[in-house]
Amino acid sequence: MNVFFLFSALITLAALFSYINVRSIKLPSGISLMLLGGISAIILIVVGKLSPHLLAEVKSQISTIDFSEFLLGILLSFLLFAGSMHVDIEDLKESGISILTFATFGTVLSTFLVAISLFYLLPFLDLQVPFIGCLLFGALISPTDPIAVLGILKKANLSKSIEIKITGESLFNDGIGVVIFATIYEIATMGTDNLSVSSVAVLFLQEAGGGLLMGAIIGYVGFWLMRSIDHYQTETLISLAMVMGGYSLCHYMHVSGPLAMVISGLIIGNKGKELAMSDQTRDYLEKFWEIVDEIFNALLFMLIGLELMIIDIPLPLIFVGLLIAMVLIFARYFSLLIPSFLLRFKSKLEDNTLEIMTWGGLRGGISIALALSLPNQPYKEPLVAITFIVVIFSILIQGFTIGMLIEKLKNRTIKK
Repeated sequence: MNVFFLFSALITLAALFSYINVRSIKLPSGISLMLLGGISAIILIVVGKLSPHLLAEVKSQISTIDFSEFLLGILLSFLLFAGSMHVDIEDLKESGISILTFATFGTVLSTFLVAISLFYLLPFLDLQVPFIGCLLFGALISPTDPIAVLGILKKANLSKSIEIKITGESLFNDGIGVVIFATIYEIATMGTDNLSVSSVAVLFLQEAGGGLLMGAIIGYVGFWLMRSIDHYQTETLISLAMVMGGYSLCHYMHVSGPLAMVISGLIIGNKGKELAMSDQTRDYLEKFWEIVDEIFNALLFMLIGLELMIIDIPLPLIFVGLLIAMVLIFARYFSLLIPSFLLRFKSKLEDNTLEIMTWGGLRGGISIALALSLPNQPYKEPLVAITFIVVIFSILIQGFTIGMLIEKLKNRTIKK
């Protein structure tokens, strides 16, 4: 019952904060929920000075949620499936080369740029983190979070071409980023002496390739089952089984569940809607997953805010986190710019595409979840604190100002 009461409280708070936002604040949902969650955490901490028992009880309840397991093991599968269902695969194909390049080569490049910067920067700030720890941080912070991106950029007035690039890249580089993190984590755990280049490559291909293959299998099995009947309740249940059963199967087979959910969601959201569903089923399925997406997004962003109660962030690390957030923006830009020049598709991109993708490359709950899953080493706590600062900066500052940046860049282009 404790778990039920805890989630009842979270859902109630999410509903209350969403109501306040829709009625008064009118910010993008992710920004408002994280902001209000953070304000609630600060208020509870202040009240806790007067009633330490109350503060301790609230912290104890929030601590019972394993944020990393909750997001990576539960929420992520639903959110990625729901997000990819609404992506037009034909639009995705038109930008396929750039999306694939940014999601793979760009993410790997950003991982190393951030890791090298962190490794040489931290000693000046009296922090010592081994290079493998810096690589882990680079891997967990480099992928843009599709949950944050899709939720906050919905209200940004983007051109269709740029929107599909940001959406497609965020969906795929999330899965790639988790695979890179898992590979580096394996190296950190087993040691470089026990791993060869070939074994690392095999591990990476098993996770990534296996995830893509499983996603196609899950997607087409679901498509075939839906096409053979016309009963919207059962077809909605099939889509739910694809996510929960499929993600669990991927975990059991040690392949990338996030990539599998993206692929299966694309299949159901395109081929499934076109060939396997009646108009009634399509309508119910879209509304069901839209509601699931909104509810889980609300829970996630509010939890990020409330987690501030139980994460120790010393004042010096706030400065470090803000500095790393700046470094990450530059690393993000160069990880997009370099491959676009090397593969010679820079000239095919719309004006200001790289600038918008850089500032719109938000970090969110996935980075926090991966940070919390870091090995129990002395560098874990400072890296978790830095990750929180980067994510808060990303969502509140970048997310809040992306619309203004887009308008400013448009006006500059018009004047030219």
